[in-house]
Amino acid sequence: MVNRSQWTLLFVWLAWGIFLLTVPPLFASAPRIPSPTIVISQIYGGGGNSGATYQNDFVELFNRGSTTINVTGWTVQYAPATSSSWVSTTLSGSIAPGQYFLIKQGSGGTNGGALPTADVTGTINMSASAGKIATCVKS
Repeated sequence: MVNRSQWTLLFVWLAWGIFLLTVPPLFASAPRIPSPTIVISQIYGGGGNSGATYQNDFVELFNRGSTTINVTGWTVQYAPATSSSWVSTTLSGSIAPGQYFLIKQGSGGTNGGALPTADVTGTINMSASAGKIATCVKS
C-alpha cells in the first residue's frame, strides 16, 4: 500500500518534470534576427529545368532601411519543404538603403534566361514548388 509521503514525493517529482519540460532554458539566448531592415524580396527555384524562366535558382534580398547593412558572414539557408537538413551560402558585401542583393544559386539544366550579375554565387539547387529559406547571422 502506498502511504501519503510516497504520493507527495511522486507528485513533487511529476510537477518538477512538467516544469522542466515547459519552461524555456534559463541560460539560452534568443535567436538573433539578422536585421529588421533586410528582407527576402524574391525566391526562385527550379532554375534551368524544363520550362524555367531563369537558368539558375536565386534569392534576392532588399534593404528597406535608411542605412547600409554589412551582410558579410551572413548566410542564406535552404531546406526542402519536408526536410530538416539545411544547406547554406555565405554572403559578403553590403546592401545600401533601397537596394537589392542577388544571390545566384544552382541550376537544374540549361533552360531559361541568364540572371543579371549576382552579388554572391552559391550552389544550392532549390525546389520549383516548395521549400524553406532563412537568412542567418553568426552571433
